[in-house]
Amino acid sequence: MSQTVPFGVDELATGATQLGLSLSEAQLDTLLQYAAMLLKWNQVYNLTAIRSPAEVLTHHLLDSLAAVQSLRRYLETQGLSDAAVLDVGSGGGLPGIVLTIACPELRVTCVDTVSKKAAFIQQAAIQLPRQVMGGRLASRHARVESLDTPFDVVCSRAFASLPDFTQWSSKALKPGGAWMAMKGQVPDAEIAALPAGIEVFHVEQLAVPSLEAQRCIVWLRDRAPPGIA
Repeated sequence: MSQTVPFGVDELATGATQLGLSLSEAQLDTLLQYAAMLLKWNQVYNLTAIRSPAEVLTHHLLDSLAAVQSLRRYLETQGLSDAAVLDVGSGGGLPGIVLTIACPELRVTCVDTVSKKAAFIQQAAIQLPRQVMGGRLASRHARVESLDTPFDVVCSRAFASLPDFTQWSSKALKPGGAWMAMKGQVPDAEIAALPAGIEVFHVEQLAVPSLEAQRCIVWLRDRAPPGIA
C-alpha cells in the first residue's frame, strides 16, 4: 500500500463494501493516492472547500463511490460495456476520477472551466497508476457548451440546477443517452422547472457511509416525440 495516504485503507474498504462494491487492493490504493494528491494540491490551489482527510473520505471518495452501482445498472440496461462518460464541472475530479478508478472499463472525460482544476485532473491521469486507470481518463479545460463529442452518460455532482445542467451539456449527450445528476435532497423545484423536452425517468436515494446528509441521483433523458416508444 502507498505510504502517502491521508487515512487508513481499512476505512475506505469498509465504506466501499457497505456500498456493495468489491474493489481490489490496487483500486483502493489508487483512491488513497488520489486523495493524497487532492489534499496536497489544495494547499496551494483552491480545488475544493473540503480540506480535512476525514471529510475527503466521506464527502468526496465515498460520496462519489455511492454513484457507481446506479451507473452500472443503467449501463447494463443499455447494453453498454465500453461507455463514454462526461463529468461536467468536475472540479478536483469528482466524481470523474473516482468513477475511472472504480470502473476502469469506462472512458471518462472531466471538463472544467477553471484551468488549475483541469490541470490537476490531467496530472492525476499521468501520475496515478496506469494499470488501474487504464489510460482512459481525459481532462478538458473548456465550457461544456463548447463540447459536441457524443457521450453515453453526462454526469455532474452539485454542479448547477437541472435545467441549466441539461441545457448547457445537451450537445455533448449522445442521442438516446442519459444525464446523471448527483444531488443532495431530491430537487423537486428543479425537476418542475425542466423544459417539456426533458424527462426524469428515475430518482435513486443514496446512503453514503458515515455521512449524515441526504443524497440522491436524478436520471434524465430527452423525451421521445409522440408516437415513438
